[in-house]
Amino acid sequence: MQEMFFGGTETTSSTIEWAMTELLRKPKSMRKVKEELDRVVGPDRKVEESDIDELLYLQAVVKETLRLHPALPLLIPRNALQDTNFMGYFIPQNTQVFVNAWSIGRDPEAWHKPLSFKPRRFLGSDIDYKGQNFELIPFGSGRRMCIGMPFAHKVVPFVLASLLHCFDWELGSNLTPETIDMNERVGLTLRKLVPLKAIPRKRIVRDR
Repeated sequence: MQEMFFGGTETTSSTIEWAMTELLRKPKSMRKVKEELDRVVGPDRKVEESDIDELLYLQAVVKETLRLHPALPLLIPRNALQDTNFMGYFIPQNTQVFVNAWSIGRDPEAWHKPLSFKPRRFLGSDIDYKGQNFELIPFGSGRRMCIGMPFAHKVVPFVLASLLHCFDWELGSNLTPETIDMNERVGLTLRKLVPLKAIPRKRIVRDR
């Protein structure tokens, strides 16, 4: 349990920050999320965990955020158990292999307009981030998949939906959607170099 929470805490907050940043850069996508929340949840209550399955566009936003901004750009290293030929490359036994999830998510052979934030690409798509679709593996795959994935899977969409449903957000510090700094600070996790600064304005949401 301790490893799951350690694995899911910083990566979860980073993913939510990237999602908010992308939505503030794309007012059309922000509007679509809000419209979906108003339709599914309405103004008379707060978001509940049971609502998430019906928030399909919000789920697409989370997937698109994880594609462009995987919390761990390089997945947990693997070791080759034996000499292996893979896609024309010879990998000797005991070679340590790093999988670049950041690069996979931006591969033009796998994604149309890979550098564009387009949540709608996941609408009606079976592609998920649970390790079965290798073009989207922000948590890895197989036995060494990130142990924090179940935590992030529950928390990220719920927190993001709650923030967007309860508040309208404005950019601070004289920022515009075009001038938001999108540079990355690469370490063990992939965070924004310049943290997002946004101003919340309370929406009318009456809790039951």
